[in-house]
Amino acid sequence: MKTILFSTLLFISSSFFAQVEKLTWHTDLVKAIEISTKEKKPLMLFFTGSDWCGWCIRLQKEVFYKPEFIEWANDNVVLVDIDFPKNKSKQSTELQQQNNLLQQQFSVQGYPTIHFVRPKKIDGKTNLTSIGNTGYRAGGPSVWIAEANTYIQAE
Repeated sequence: MKTILFSTLLFISSSFFAQVEKLTWHTDLVKAIEISTKEKKPLMLFFTGSDWCGWCIRLQKEVFYKPEFIEWANDNVVLVDIDFPKNKSKQSTELQQQNNLLQQQFSVQGYPTIHFVRPKKIDGKTNLTSIGNTGYRAGGPSVWIAEANTYIQAE
């Protein structure tokens, strides 16, 4: 009996972690733009302080790690992690510069902040056109996804 219970728990937990691993968070904006253009999906820019922002961590636990969000994200957006960790030695200088430029471009002043954008080529340059933004929302993935859908489906 204990073996069956243990096996069942092991299967459930491995299924959960397998789901989490199916999310791809990009840090290279150029690569994410290429994927977004090819797949015709908007970018979801997640401005976060991964190692210090309590609301960012809460958003990830309550929404981003849930199977409902994982399925939605894989079908609807290209995920981009724009991180501002306290321990910046984890990031290259280039990544820090990219993230700082994006923070300035979108006037991000608090975390978590999520911007949904579409890349558009104009005169050979890629511009990111905002289609909406949000942050932490109580209520789990269904509430968060409902709000996100108002932006990405309104176009």
